[in-house]
Amino acid sequence: MTDSPAGTHAGEPHGPGIAQKLNWLRAGVLGANDGIVSTAAVVVGVASATASVGPVLIAGAAALVGGAISMALGEYVSVASQRDSERALIAKEKAELREDPEAEMEELAGLYAARGISPETARRVAEELTEHDALRAHLSAELNIDPDDVVSPWHAALASAVAFTLGALLPMLTIMLLPLEARVAGTFAAVLGALALTGYVAAWIGDASRGRAVMRTVLGGALALAATFVVGSLFGTTVA
Repeated sequence: MTDSPAGTHAGEPHGPGIAQKLNWLRAGVLGANDGIVSTAAVVVGVASATASVGPVLIAGAAALVGGAISMALGEYVSVASQRDSERALIAKEKAELREDPEAEMEELAGLYAARGISPETARRVAEELTEHDALRAHLSAELNIDPDDVVSPWHAALASAVAFTLGALLPMLTIMLLPLEARVAGTFAAVLGALALTGYVAAWIGDASRGRAVMRTVLGGALALAATFVVGSLFGTTVA
């Protein structure tokens, strides 16, 4: 177990790899939420139009596979762009330190002085940090980047795809296993409960208001389900 830096509090994200952990947690929560809502909307819409199980299963499976691939690709492209930008900034800072280290020292001291430290102390801090690890000191102070914690697009893509699949399985299994007369209402209940959970987890990760996050997630999911149910009812035979 790695000791935390002196003066830090238990549970605060000071350890290495925090960006990676938050990256896949965020992707996982968003993927699960999208899997639940999008797949539930499809199966509820189809189920409200027909009493046959086959069309519901086919539509749900297509939504699951297509959605998981789409989410994974979207996360990969997004996070890969972020990673490429971070790598370019790191390379640029390395070149600046190599070409003009004294100017970089003055810049670092100026950054600390701008935060309220006296010029003399700021200069001393900049010198000591530069002696320890010049690149890390500049990346942290100028760009808020940890060179050892650049996010991975593969982690985000995998987390999103797996979470989307698991989330999509909930409405599919619910609507397939429940009796005909209860499957739409039962899927509504199961989906809204799951969305409340994902909203709570997302708020916990971001240290935001749990109540507001749960309300937004549940209301958004309910609206999506209601809309597709109405569409299916208009173009098919309601099974209620």
